[in-house]
Amino acid sequence: MSEPPADPFEPTPLHSLIFHHPLKLFLYHAYHFLTSLRSDPPRADIPVRVVCISDTHNNIPEDVPHGDILVHAGDMTNGGSIAEIQAQVDWLSSLPHKEIIVISGNHDTYLDPRTRPSLPEEERTGSVDWKRVHYLQHRRLSLTFTAPQPESERARLTAPRQRRVTVYGAPQIPACGPMSVHAFQYERGKDAWSETVPEDTDILITHTPAKYHRDLALPYGMGCEHLAAEVKRVKPALHIFGHVHWGAGQEVVWWDRCHEAFVDGMQITSWFGGLFNPRLWWGIVQVTYRGLRELIWDRVWGGHSPHTRLVNAAQMYGNTGRLGNRIQVVDI
Repeated sequence: MSEPPADPFEPTPLHSLIFHHPLKLFLYHAYHFLTSLRSDPPRADIPVRVVCISDTHNNIPEDVPHGDILVHAGDMTNGGSIAEIQAQVDWLSSLPHKEIIVISGNHDTYLDPRTRPSLPEEERTGSVDWKRVHYLQHRRLSLTFTAPQPESERARLTAPRQRRVTVYGAPQIPACGPMSVHAFQYERGKDAWSETVPEDTDILITHTPAKYHRDLALPYGMGCEHLAAEVKRVKPALHIFGHVHWGAGQEVVWWDRCHEAFVDGMQITSWFGGLFNPRLWWGIVQVTYRGLRELIWDRVWGGHSPHTRLVNAAQMYGNTGRLGNRIQVVDI
């Protein structure tokens, strides 16, 4: 097994993956190629547009798209002082979206009482005025949206159709820095997630990714395996996160046996990428076979497995210190 990169938040070079993890590299791309061929998940009768951002680190993105809900998935700031957080809240609350939701990230130091003492006294004295922003810290929020009514329905005084959307937000992440400075951390490998997310959650907001999805999955993944299990248990329509800047983008996870085979294969850490490990070869066979079966079931028979759209909404372009990633917009 090769040594992990000096900075786990930087992508492993392709030549290193080819040399050290060739089968895992093939497994990863085979899975994503097959799932990319599947049709888009069906939309609800009353769609809700969610605009997703994260990891702005004191910056203000330009041209934020319109939507019903704006979500910021943490790391609003760099230093985490009250003044830095308030500046981001002031900007967010000025946007025209009907609902604005925020969770904390590990850089938002003031918001975690355990890391607050690391700030100079003048940077942690006072409180944040959240204005019209919903701040979720292990908290559930229920929102109601009304479908637009045609003129003919309004003339008949027909009751408007409504849709309720349940949102849950939690900030904790696997440790990536000093516990006294980085907010809401837990020791990597510890289970901080099981049975914590309400089962009726439609939109889950976390700062960390789930393992092997939009988290620099190759070769080892920077996300949390226990969060991945919790997302699979709850199966929200949408999971929004950030933290791993190079993972920005979105994908749909279908909770089927193809995905199970993918995760089983990604967990293998044998010498030389498992080149001589029959389990990893079998994983490639299983992903290919099951992926093709699911693709035929989808495209020919119109079948759909339970699914979740995963969105890494990081705005910071890698670790360059500047914004550059596209703002993600999802209709659920």
